Amino acid sequence: MERTVQFLLGVSVCIALSACSRAHPSNVEAAQIRAKLDAIPLDQKVDLTNKEWLVILSPQQFYVMRRAGTELPSLGGNALDHLNGIYVCSACGNPLYSAEAKFNSGTGWPSFWQPIRKEAIHESSTSSAIFGVEISCARCGSHLGHIFNDGPPPTGLRYCMNAVALTYREASPGSAPALPRANQNRP
Repeated sequence: MERTVQFLLGVSVCIALSACSRAHPSNVEAAQIRAKLDAIPLDQKVDLTNKEWLVILSPQQFYVMRRAGTELPSLGGNALDHLNGIYVCSACGNPLYSAEAKFNSGTGWPSFWQPIRKEAIHESSTSSAIFGVEISCARCGSHLGHIFNDGPPPTGLRYCMNAVALTYREASPGSAPALPRANQNRP
């Protein structure tokens, strides 16, 4: 009887460990998927499965970027502490916004008055008075946020992004600004 209990306990532990290893992907699996992603040139589309995205994105990033969720606003969303760098898609690294185009919208989400280049993002063909037009990464299709017509000059637009969808990359010392300023008196 005691041997049977030990055997069943051992089998239960093995099953539990096996389930955990499937639920929590290994660092090797994540590294393989990242290497696959990094091998795709920035000017080409990325087509990973949701299972692959789940391995390399945090749960909050996956919810926002792959399920079109929205994170809660935060004081950090209005921070203007970066002056000479760019914000890239947290999922695929696609350059999206210059730090110089960021402004304090008072909403709690990072806001920009224009993308680095129009082709970097995709605007949904549908619009909502409450949610505006959905913005996604043109390279990987990840949901980023929404665009509204209440932004500052010169565009009058507010690209309201989820912070988890963006990664800031500092410009190298001595490099030129990522985007020339269209309006020196912008917010």
